[in-house]
Amino acid sequence: MPCFLPRIKQAEITIAKLQNRVHVYAVEGGFPMFFDVDGRGSDIFPTVYALWMVPELLPVFVLKGGEVSRFVIGGADLMFPGITVPPEGLPSFRAGEPWAVKVPGNSAPIAVGSTTMSSAEALKAGLRGKALRITHYYRDLLWESAEGHCVPNAGFFEDVVFEDPSLLQASHDSDLTEAVGETSIDQHNNPKGDGPEESLDVNEFQPDSNPALTMPNGNENDTAAEVTEGVADLNLRDTASANDPDDQQTLSTADVNSLLDKCLLQALHTTVKDKDLPLPGSTLWSNHVLPCRPSGITLDIKKSSYKKLSKWLQAKSTSGLISVKEDKHKKEVMLFSVNRKHADYSSFKPEKRQVEKSEQPSVQSANEIRSSKTLEVAEIYKPSVHVNSIFSSVGADTGKLFSASEATDIVFKYVEKENLVKPTNKSVVVLDVILCDALFKGAIKKGTTYPTEIHKKDLGSTFVSRMQPHHVVTRGNESVVCKGALKTIQLLTERRQGNKKVTKLSGMESFLIDAEALASELQKKFACSTTVAELPGKKGNEVLVQGGVIDDLARHLIDQYGVPKRYIEVLDKTKK
Repeated sequence: MPCFLPRIKQAEITIAKLQNRVHVYAVEGGFPMFFDVDGRGSDIFPTVYALWMVPELLPVFVLKGGEVSRFVIGGADLMFPGITVPPEGLPSFRAGEPWAVKVPGNSAPIAVGSTTMSSAEALKAGLRGKALRITHYYRDLLWESAEGHCVPNAGFFEDVVFEDPSLLQASHDSDLTEAVGETSIDQHNNPKGDGPEESLDVNEFQPDSNPALTMPNGNENDTAAEVTEGVADLNLRDTASANDPDDQQTLSTADVNSLLDKCLLQALHTTVKDKDLPLPGSTLWSNHVLPCRPSGITLDIKKSSYKKLSKWLQAKSTSGLISVKEDKHKKEVMLFSVNRKHADYSSFKPEKRQVEKSEQPSVQSANEIRSSKTLEVAEIYKPSVHVNSIFSSVGADTGKLFSASEATDIVFKYVEKENLVKPTNKSVVVLDVILCDALFKGAIKKGTTYPTEIHKKDLGSTFVSRMQPHHVVTRGNESVVCKGALKTIQLLTERRQGNKKVTKLSGMESFLIDAEALASELQKKFACSTTVAELPGKKGNEVLVQGGVIDDLARHLIDQYGVPKRYIEVLDKTKK
């Protein structure tokens, strides 16, 4: 008996083979749907485009907030501390599984990667360390290579937005082309463009080795056809279908250029202060320029003639309005100064209007909170057995602590009381037995004659050197007295297994800095794993920060905690 099967619509899949062995799969020559990391079929991942079409294609990790997503879409791997653990606990997964990344309240994934360890290993490690090795992320070169085919417009993100509004606009200023590991997609590795392409029937595309993408063994053609048909039926809402079409205005390239200049000048007049410089270009864009745009206008640097934030800022620097320089370590343009005598700046009249507030935490407000707990370090001295007789003679309390100037006043008060100033030379003090013992007893070698007089300019310092040094450290309403010289904060960077860098910090307790609070703060600031451990054989704790951030950490202690530079000792063992 003949069996009649329904006719299945077939589709072509094109494969772009790049020089770095990566294979990129596209449906009907359109936007890329999957990519093979090594070209062997062992590591096949869906693209961000594919996940926007079918968000449930992969299991997802939800970030704790938009601040973490800033680093993820910059190409950084995802750490466990940046993941939101659901109330029912950490989901089960194995090492090497493909997972997607989302921000809270947004159904559109922003990155895809593979797990570095199993859920059991993660719990055993205390949910610390690297969770996901990112292989592809929003706004990287793979994403941009297909931007013309399928770009989600304002309607797509109308109901759900990134927690950090600058992520959809400010992130394209930097070239997110560097791989994190060897698995990132870099189209620039192929100087000929897309590389050789070949058209294959959909039957030939069988990513069997990836459990998340494996097709059933029955009728693979049926399954493939259903997938491609389903993708074709999914349509993103057009801009014109947005609730308020008046809010969406189409601007020409010249209009965007003019609007960029206007917003920059508005920001330079209203929010950018000289005391905040130098300022990263991304911060200038997201915290100052974007909030100055007119209501209802979407400002996109890519729709200008500059295309990139760095090129725009360089152009403004060439005109003399601002001064910028590229930070080679952060690979970002930094704003160093503003020429407030420039003709454009002087002729511009800023609008008196309510500037939109960015959702990012205000750096200024954080500094204001920090300033209420300004660190003060003072050297004080306690009378020792050598100088107790001098203090007793003038009626001073030998159990108190004195500053250097107060101690100097005590010895000069004794000189005045005993009338020890030399009559023939008012700048010289004649030493009596008590004062001579206080200054030199035990400090003069045997057989050496004791001095009989001392110059007034040397009297105070010599007297203070015979007292016991102490330090008083004050932060806000909290104060502590330390005996002896104040110990420095030790910063050390060294290499660990796998040629990875780790930065150690100790001695922060002397400056009234809580180790646990500092570790939590550094974890958010540097988007890396941090741990706190007790110093072996010593009092105090040690903060371990993953990565070679020794210079940034020292600067953070100076700027945010007010630790004097002379009290920070830096040693980088990774430098030859």
